Amino acid sequence: MLRRVMMQLIFGALALWTAAAPAQQYPNRPIKIIVPWPPSGNVDITARALAPDLGAALGQTVIVENRAGAAGTIGSAAVAKAAPDGYTLLLGSSGTITSGPAVFKHLPYDPLKDLVPVGPIQFAPIVLTAAPKAPFSTYAEFAAMARAKPGEISIASAGTGSSNHLAIELLMYESGLKLLHVPYKGSGPALTDLLGSQVQSMMDQLPASIEHIRAGRIKALAISSKHRSPMLPDVPTLDELGVKGYEAGTFTGLFAPAGTPAAVVEKINAALRKALADEALRERYRKMGVDVMDMNVADFTAYVRADYEKWRDVARKANIVIE
Repeated sequence: MLRRVMMQLIFGALALWTAAAPAQQYPNRPIKIIVPWPPSGNVDITARALAPDLGAALGQTVIVENRAGAAGTIGSAAVAKAAPDGYTLLLGSSGTITSGPAVFKHLPYDPLKDLVPVGPIQFAPIVLTAAPKAPFSTYAEFAAMARAKPGEISIASAGTGSSNHLAIELLMYESGLKLLHVPYKGSGPALTDLLGSQVQSMMDQLPASIEHIRAGRIKALAISSKHRSPMLPDVPTLDELGVKGYEAGTFTGLFAPAGTPAAVVEKINAALRKALADEALRERYRKMGVDVMDMNVADFTAYVRADYEKWRDVARKANIVIE
């Protein structure tokens, strides 16, 4: 009997040691962050700004590698299929984790099953803007015209099924306005036409529009976040303007392949939060027009699932499906 008890204690201790070993040994070589988009975009800039501080917090070099293509799905699928050891991470975003998967019928990975949320980095609010020659300069004027002429105000997005498009659908659903959605092949072409007043309004991530707003080339009507942006303190939120509870935007965060030991995920999360506490890095992100996020693994996992369900509901109501 005593021998049996002793063996159980030994095996129990061995199991605990085996579970803790990955975190104790991790990391002992460089870590790779896959960015599923081309260089110089918002997600890429986010990763490259983070890498030095994250590497310092982990005590290892962090390498950023771009693996673009197919709307971010190639790089995301590569991480989903990578070894679950914490050495290959994904710089995921709404487009590849929540809003995109909510509208795409076929994906080479399941963001909720094949990837593990590690921790968030930042949140970029969406801003509703008007063209320089648009016959409205405030949200009240925009809404009044939309009610007087349903379906006539043109509003641009980065494309059908994009985060911007879903934000437009959510606005129409929650405000009762009927707008004419004009999808483009990316934010760049849409913004060009907005600047030239070929389209009357647009919803886009704040970082992409902020310099044009500051220069007076386009008019900011409202912000999509819960609180006003410190970058545009005079621009009210849609919630303030009567669209109660409205919130839309895009997030970025780190994800690991499913099966990565929980202890390793927690260790990366702790290092990420330490890196994001650096004031120089926070200021760099603030200048981009984004808000730094801070969550533990459990809270970020819940956030990701809720965001996915939110946009899936919007996509269903608007009947948005991309084959």
